[in-house]
Amino acid sequence: MTVPKTSVLVLDSTDPEPLARFYATLLGAAVEPAGGDSDLLLVSGHSGVVLGIRRDLGQAPPSWPRPEDSQQAHLHILVAPDALDEAEREAVSLGARPVAATLNGTLDRRTDLRRYTDPAGHSFVLAVTFPAQDSPPRA
Repeated sequence: MTVPKTSVLVLDSTDPEPLARFYATLLGAAVEPAGGDSDLLLVSGHSGVVLGIRRDLGQAPPSWPRPEDSQQAHLHILVAPDALDEAEREAVSLGARPVAATLNGTLDRRTDLRRYTDPAGHSFVLAVTFPAQDSPPRA
């Protein structure tokens, strides 16, 4: 029998409080301290914990996207197709920085996926989510 578990993605940050507030505001969630770990904040939404932010004084922002490497781990934040522009404005107003991405040496201008870094330099994308019947085929 499998022991019940839960998982949460944890981002390291030299200053976790503002980063936790950034994601809580962006995701419509709340920030709370993790019981028993004074260096971990939990960002929780209506479905439970969605993200952890942990204090790491030695953390250095990742470099992404790096053309010489494959894609690095990042957050994928899903939004409805008609809400992508509004979600982008909201993210940028909260401190997200757009990342210029290229595809085959040209500027990638897809409108259903937009790349950013959060105020601490972690990568995330705003991506369009499609209803099941409109989903593009999976590769």
